[in-house]
Amino acid sequence: MDFVQKMKTQAQMLQNRLVLPEGSEERVIFAAEKIMREKLAKEVFLIGEEKKIKEFAKEKSISLDGITILDPNKSKFFDDFCTTYVELRKHKGMTLEQARIDMKENNRFAAMMVRKGKADSMVAGAISTTADVLRAGLTIIGTAEGTKTASSCFVMQMKDSFWGAEGLMIFSDCAVIPKPTAQQLSDIAISAGQSCKSLIGSDPVVAMLSFSTKGSGGKDEDVLRVQEAVKLAKEKDPSLLIDGELQADAALVPSITQKKAPDSPITGKVNTLVFPDLGSGNISYKLVQRLAGAEAFGPFLQGFAQPISDLSRGCSVEDIIAVSAVTLVQAGKKEA
Repeated sequence: MDFVQKMKTQAQMLQNRLVLPEGSEERVIFAAEKIMREKLAKEVFLIGEEKKIKEFAKEKSISLDGITILDPNKSKFFDDFCTTYVELRKHKGMTLEQARIDMKENNRFAAMMVRKGKADSMVAGAISTTADVLRAGLTIIGTAEGTKTASSCFVMQMKDSFWGAEGLMIFSDCAVIPKPTAQQLSDIAISAGQSCKSLIGSDPVVAMLSFSTKGSGGKDEDVLRVQEAVKLAKEKDPSLLIDGELQADAALVPSITQKKAPDSPITGKVNTLVFPDLGSGNISYKLVQRLAGAEAFGPFLQGFAQPISDLSRGCSVEDIIAVSAVTLVQAGKKEA
């Protein structure tokens, strides 16, 4: 079973609720219908102008069964959401008047639905910039307990099942933070480990990558930054199986690990790679995708208190469905 089908199967079992803030976008409306038809969600919320959405659905013979349309301007949740938003942002001088303006923005309204438990996960980005999606997520949903860093990961499906967990690996961070501090890098490592568990279904084994292995790169500041990140990650989560700093071959090839880092506890087990900066992460996943023929799924956001995903603005209907399935799975099992 490939990764996307695995996510769809899990989403069908979990039956979580999804909010799509770009509800008037044609691809999103088509995707919402297919999500409900495939029973990936218990309910889908489309945020947008009800008349416009219904007219398009009628024109294209799209079923809206199981889909709830919410217009922020007319929603019964609006006043309560504004009050909560003022409380969240009062340290920044937020007023009720400004909150009533901000909460009419679809991404913020959808993020507040997730925060308030009206929905379990949010997917946006078909027409919004990554910055807009991240801003709504950070200001309203916030980061998970124990982390101050929102980041991303890719799920890489290799042709050779030898690598990672039967061919599946987590690459992080490849899309959000250009040059993370040691503190941020440690947060990314922990979040990537959590993504490994929730998306791949395996206990994480994390390698913190560098151009250096165990000090071979001397006192270069980038080497020291990764070393400090490893130390911090171990302090934050002593149960996490992690090692670094390691060169890529030392992390992945057992015979080389034994030579360069003979005491490494992750020898031959690595399923999660954490890159020292965005440049190396982004370049690496694309090289593996193109040269090794791996499939790259993502980026999926991580480190948030509740699941939120960012789409590419060039996404297809099928892309929206796949990312939605993953985000619904990230929401986990809810108590009855």
